[in-house]
Amino acid sequence: MRKAIIYKEWIKVRLFTPLAVSVLAGFTAYALLRIGRMYAFNGAGSVWLAVLDRNAVLIDNLKYLPALLGLLLGLVQFVPEMQQNRLKLTLHLPFLQSRMLLWMLGCGLALLAVLFIAQAAAIWICLRWLLAPELVARILMTALPWYAAGVLLYLFTAWIAVEPTWRRRLFDALVAAGVMRLLFMSDYPRTYDTLLPWIALLAACALFFPIYSADRFRRGCQD
Repeated sequence: MRKAIIYKEWIKVRLFTPLAVSVLAGFTAYALLRIGRMYAFNGAGSVWLAVLDRNAVLIDNLKYLPALLGLLLGLVQFVPEMQQNRLKLTLHLPFLQSRMLLWMLGCGLALLAVLFIAQAAAIWICLRWLLAPELVARILMTALPWYAAGVLLYLFTAWIAVEPTWRRRLFDALVAAGVMRLLFMSDYPRTYDTLLPWIALLAACALFFPIYSADRFRRGCQD
């Protein structure tokens, strides 16, 4: 059954995956080339000055990209389930409902993890040629809440899509918007370091939000 779930999820995201890889690679390459051009024309001192004196993150044009990918993946995975009434059939399979949803969400989270880790690795490898490892780590730690936003928005999108009533969908959307607002409130480097454990706890809790909505859907809750 697990292999069947993974295969079903792969069918849904097989077109999204190469598109996501292309977009992520393109934007990442553009950001790194921009840094390389700054280094080539103005020298290493200008890059170091931007990071140390002006608190520049250098990859700030990638800020909203993980959240966008999380949103789109959630839509690709779960909106067809609701529009084509496939979730009802899925939940009646001889498999524990909560485990079924966790496997579906796990497939999406695994894909996001591969994309985000690959991007972070590329940034580390390229910037390591220009900056000290401490400064590269500072940049990536600043970007960590952006990746958390991608994971959370994916889970929130699944939560909203699976919810059977529009009243609760509106409430769920407001919660998601509030969390995203908090995660993108500050551009100062490493602002969210002390909040990272709480963000991780929120992500762990959000993993079960779609399961709750799926249970409401199975019970036939209506507005």
